[in-house]
Amino acid sequence: MAVSYKRLFHLLIERDMTTSQLQKQAGFSANIIARLKRNGAVSLDTIECICRTMNCSVDDILEFIPDKEEN
Repeated sequence: MAVSYKRLFHLLIERDMTTSQLQKQAGFSANIIARLKRNGAVSLDTIECICRTMNCSVDDILEFIPDKEEN
């Protein structure tokens, strides 16, 4: 099962916030933003930090994408 952070980037747009602003407010590195843009793995601590910074819940920033079944 894959994870998509598209919801996070849509939320940033809705709130007129840049990834640089999120990075500074949350206090994490540019590498974290790069991983999020690639739908890469980030720690639960990072997810929690984003949710606290954005005042939102986990389902507001990510979604699970089921694997396609191969026949």
